[in-house]
Amino acid sequence: MMQTAMDKLRELRALHEDGLLSRQEFDSRKNAILDAAYAAAPSASAASSTATDPGLARSSTEIGLMAGQEVGPPNRRYRLEGLIAYGGMGQVWEATDLATHAELGHSARVALKILPPQLTEQSAWARLLVEEAARARQLAHQHIVRVYDWARDPATASYFIIMECLEGEDLDSLLAREGRLPLARALELLAPLADALDYAWDKHRLVHRDIKPANVFLAGGDVKLLDFGIAARARASTAQGMEAPATSGTAGYRAPEAGRAEGAPGRALDVYATAVMAYQMLAGAMPFADRRAAGDVPARPDGLLDAQWEALQAGFAWEAQARPASVRDWLERLLAAGDEAARRAEEQRRAAADAAARAEAARREQEETRRAELRARVQAEATAAARAAIERQRREQERLARAAAEEARQARKEELRRQLHERRAIEAEKARQEREEALRKAALAKAAAAQLAQQKRARHEAAGQDETAAPAAAAPPDDPVGAAVPVQTEGVLTEGILRDRFLDGSSKGPELVVLPTGRFQMGSPEHERKIATQAGAQKGWLARELPQHWVGIARPVAMGRYPVTVGEWRAFVQATGWAQGGDVDWEAPGFPQDARHPVVGVNWFDAVRYARWLSEATGKTYRLPSEAEWEYACRAGTKTAFSFGDAITSDQANYDGNFSYNGGPRGEYRGGTTPVGSYPANPWGLCDMHGNVWEWVQDVVHDNYEGAPADGSAWEEGGDQARRILRGGSWLYNPRYLRSALRNGFSAVLSNDIVGFRVVREL
Repeated sequence: MMQTAMDKLRELRALHEDGLLSRQEFDSRKNAILDAAYAAAPSASAASSTATDPGLARSSTEIGLMAGQEVGPPNRRYRLEGLIAYGGMGQVWEATDLATHAELGHSARVALKILPPQLTEQSAWARLLVEEAARARQLAHQHIVRVYDWARDPATASYFIIMECLEGEDLDSLLAREGRLPLARALELLAPLADALDYAWDKHRLVHRDIKPANVFLAGGDVKLLDFGIAARARASTAQGMEAPATSGTAGYRAPEAGRAEGAPGRALDVYATAVMAYQMLAGAMPFADRRAAGDVPARPDGLLDAQWEALQAGFAWEAQARPASVRDWLERLLAAGDEAARRAEEQRRAAADAAARAEAARREQEETRRAELRARVQAEATAAARAAIERQRREQERLARAAAEEARQARKEELRRQLHERRAIEAEKARQEREEALRKAALAKAAAAQLAQQKRARHEAAGQDETAAPAAAAPPDDPVGAAVPVQTEGVLTEGILRDRFLDGSSKGPELVVLPTGRFQMGSPEHERKIATQAGAQKGWLARELPQHWVGIARPVAMGRYPVTVGEWRAFVQATGWAQGGDVDWEAPGFPQDARHPVVGVNWFDAVRYARWLSEATGKTYRLPSEAEWEYACRAGTKTAFSFGDAITSDQANYDGNFSYNGGPRGEYRGGTTPVGSYPANPWGLCDMHGNVWEWVQDVVHDNYEGAPADGSAWEEGGDQARRILRGGSWLYNPRYLRSALRNGFSAVLSNDIVGFRVVREL
């Protein structure tokens, strides 16, 4: 029963780590599986009978591990690469996640904390460790080492915890190498721990209970807190699965009250251990022996002022109530305990500065009237100059767009003449028919151009020559016979937005933006990849964006202004009788939605069916965009990581705002999709190209761009035919996944609550 539960949890974890299952749904399904598994777990009597059998005892308490060995359930294996550390709580190994390795084609390194079987030989003990690992998984903080999952190796009967793999050293190693640290250096290392402990308490009411230098890891410039509650819970487990507070923490760092059974552990335990560790950093030795008496007072470290020494001692006071309320409060008290003479000098300096400021304010007040007039004049001149520059830029863009369209038209005419000439000798009659068809299309195009010019002159006369028209207005007309319907918004005709009427007159298709033809560099430049690497991007993901290459978009198309919405999908379902095939209900995906939200729960084949139905309903040709068309439209003429620049905020797109990118601020995490058009459009008028939902495109998955088409067409030969490309990031992902160049892939037959799509219409 337990092995079946672990197989199910492995599948859930794989979906979640690939970004295809939300955290809320993962936790809900995981808890249901664990409850069912523990309900059927062996009884205590069975466990005790196992302990009486010497052969069974040896199999449950002895373990031998070596590099290259594979551990874990049959369908979720890990290969041990090298031993990182070992101790009473087991061994920590660097390992390769073989499932992710097979999926991505490169190594995905993790750290495995493999617990000795004697800590989990009874089901009650194992359940405590599993619950503690599940609680630690909830801790998503930059200064807490991430715990991804737990598993059990059937071959060794050992449980292990899958964690983030870091490069660096722990504080024990640093102290062994450098000895005593200056106060400023010690406070710099302790400040991130205070942030992590405040987060754990405020968000989850968790206390670490085992703070010591071995659990403080220095990864480059970051400070990470390890073993959040897992080690303390393991030491506190008894044969009945109850906690024994006397064993919480590590000798020397354990607070006096840790041995008293007084209910749930409090924050004072962490304050005590942190203060002891701070003393060790400053003095190069522990303040007390393993067993401390009530009146013990350690020697004062060199260089501390009286107030600083008093603040340090308050952290490891004998009585818990005599300590500051939290590690943050204790650090602030220690920082505030400075030189009183320096504070008085600062106060005098500030008083002098205030007097000088008042004198300066009086002088400025006398000049304010004269300067106000000057500022107004300068501002008026600057405004006029800016308007003139904008007008020049607009006219230049229109000229370039017209020139590019004319160049593309001439190129297409020359290609048609060449093909006709080559085939004339063999297929004279067919060539005649093709010439007649070409002449007919040319006549229609000329008539459409004349009609568009007339309509445009009429609109300009009515709208007063609006100078802020979208760049997409310079694109070719949607339909020479007038089947395209412009969108009317509060009485203003918006250029460049098309909608096709259904042939039966019952409705209209999605809003479309006509894309200009042109060429661009597809993929990411080196400086963008360096920034993405600093933000946590893996080399294997970045390799998919290479080599950066030029692509020409010579064939004009119109792309959906938004991802296909719930309301538009509902019309398709009602018209075709489409039935849900995946696990995610498109009408109730687990977060609130209305008709203006992007539809989710749709696989790649469903998206193709929708485009085919829309083509039949309107008489026009709709399809999924090629990957090149999608990136061309997303960039909208820009060369930065996002169409907004090289940084992004949660006011510009829907993503996990708990994370930032390239120095941008953290923002809001909305926990689901948002209505389409809730954020600013890109320079070509397309909305939600970054974030909200991943979007299907036509191309199959390839590892990189070697051999990719250069004409903007879909790449469907070779590659992984079972998977299709996803673009744009989603509400569940952090901002580095929203870059214009980033590529993802997913099985074409699967669907979830973070994937949708948009369509293009051929012109």
